[in-house]
Amino acid sequence: MEKINFNIDDSSIGMRLDKYLSNCFKDKSRSYIQGIIQKENVLVNGEVKKSNYNVRINDVINITIPDPEELNLKAEDIPLDILYEDADVIVVNKKQGMVVHPASGVYSGTLVNALLSHCTDLSGINGISRPGIVHRIDKDTSGVIVIAKNDNAHNILAHQLKEHLMTRVYCALVEGVLKNDEGIIDAPLGRHPQEKIKMAVVKDGKRAVTHYKVIERFKANSLVECVLETGRTHQIRVHMANIGHPLVGDPVYGYKKQRFNLKGQLLHAKKLGFIHPTLYKYVEFQSPLPDYYLKVLCILRNELK
Repeated sequence: MEKINFNIDDSSIGMRLDKYLSNCFKDKSRSYIQGIIQKENVLVNGEVKKSNYNVRINDVINITIPDPEELNLKAEDIPLDILYEDADVIVVNKKQGMVVHPASGVYSGTLVNALLSHCTDLSGINGISRPGIVHRIDKDTSGVIVIAKNDNAHNILAHQLKEHLMTRVYCALVEGVLKNDEGIIDAPLGRHPQEKIKMAVVKDGKRAVTHYKVIERFKANSLVECVLETGRTHQIRVHMANIGHPLVGDPVYGYKKQRFNLKGQLLHAKKLGFIHPTLYKYVEFQSPLPDYYLKVLCILRNELK
């Protein structure tokens, strides 16, 4: 356990506590900092404060960095569809139904469990339950995801993600026929006011922007390409539902009565591009639509004949 003290000077006045500490600890994610604040491991002038506290001149901040928890996640020999790998990154085509990292109630069968079996050199910035995980895609969303193999790569990729410098393109099959060929959905997202497990468009939410373009129209559905400008939880699923076109197969935001016997929403991360952390050049990876997705499209195309 490590104890560290900071004194606030003129240059930091008014900054949020979590942001100030994130700037002090470049090797720690902001979510990690917020976690130790929540656990009351941070005191300001001897008092517990929340993450949104605005620091003041001459504040004395005492922070206790807890000892790393012992990693007890099990490596599991789960096959991975690896699109690319080098000393810095692994790019994986994640299958539908696989959770990205362990969380409450889910400790096995995740992408992280599979990665631990595949390699031992994963970044530790996001803690013991999320080694290497820079970004996530939902359990029932398939497609391309990048994993960092060291902290330097993680920080560089996380910066690109934060500054909206990554290319992230998804294929979504939605309910209904969209009238416009393309559009932009700019609607803030936050926790649903009544159902906390859901996200929703809320006035005081975080800004979320999705660009969409219709690729193909069917009798009662549309195949849409979505480009993420921001990357909020369930962003495409909530945005499309909010404009009256929820994703086919979505058990949370979609229609109660589903036509097809699906295991989840038809959403596929088909393209991911970023500046490589050490090669310093733009790289891009693509994944074809999975078979279960193609079968539904085949049915819809046949109905047009």
